[in-house]
Amino acid sequence: MITSVNIAGVAFKNPIIAASGTFGFGKEYANFYDIDLLGGICTKGITLEARQGNPAPRIAETHAGILNSVGLQNPGVEGFIQEDIPFLETLDTVVIANVAGSTEEDYIKTVQRISSTSVQMIELNISCPNVKAGGMAFGVLPSSVEKITAAVKKVCTQPLIVKLSPNVANIADNARAAQNGGADALSLINTVSGMAIDYKTRRPVLANVYGGLSGPAVKPIALKMVHTAYRAVKIPIIGIGGITTAEDVLEFMIAGARAVQIGSANLFNPLAANLLVTQLSNLMTTCKINNINECVGSLNY
Repeated sequence: MITSVNIAGVAFKNPIIAASGTFGFGKEYANFYDIDLLGGICTKGITLEARQGNPAPRIAETHAGILNSVGLQNPGVEGFIQEDIPFLETLDTVVIANVAGSTEEDYIKTVQRISSTSVQMIELNISCPNVKAGGMAFGVLPSSVEKITAAVKKVCTQPLIVKLSPNVANIADNARAAQNGGADALSLINTVSGMAIDYKTRRPVLANVYGGLSGPAVKPIALKMVHTAYRAVKIPIIGIGGITTAEDVLEFMIAGARAVQIGSANLFNPLAANLLVTQLSNLMTTCKINNINECVGSLNY
């Protein structure tokens, strides 16, 4: 049985990747199981300078999901290189560094520093607000998607994954823009904009008012956007959004994803990603799938 996949020349032992933002840098989860069993780990978002994140409360549970407004709390790129890279280098799994920023220069400088490390791939979080463009996120307009991708690609020595936001007019246009800018792969979707209100106080639940919705509630949206992007581009896609079962994994791969990232599931079950590796193999046996790559883009109409 073949579970290995290849994304932009990087070999993953299986298509299960821990998503950015819910797995930290892997250290805590390593206390629960052997994280080398995963296909890969995508780190918490890394910025040029260290960030404390948004004020609390910044997490709110919803029906079949979670709202977060953490605000990219992280040690900054130098802290990441000094404190986290040594641990990540001990792992036998693909390490993807997620990079965020407030300006084009931030992205470029951060990626330049990480490009000199042992990290195998870089994932560009373009859902961040561009402070030099009135606060509009880099990932909203196709023109800005292509521009930031091209700028970062020039200094990135590893394969570059562009993480697309669902909060756009047409995901296909943005997928094509990332491809035109030189992206080696896409990951989608990032969180869906949302909010929660406490009716008793008539106040927002999150201190930042708005947050990003993730979890099972967004799966149908993510599945549709992955399939739409798959039909629009030729580069590989990593599917993200509400994946909690092996059946979910197969659905995303049939829609066009070559691998998947497991996000919110890690929060309500620390063993989630690890269990999915075994459950996927069992499901492949049940469905008589000999090679997981046979599923990619195999949707029947």
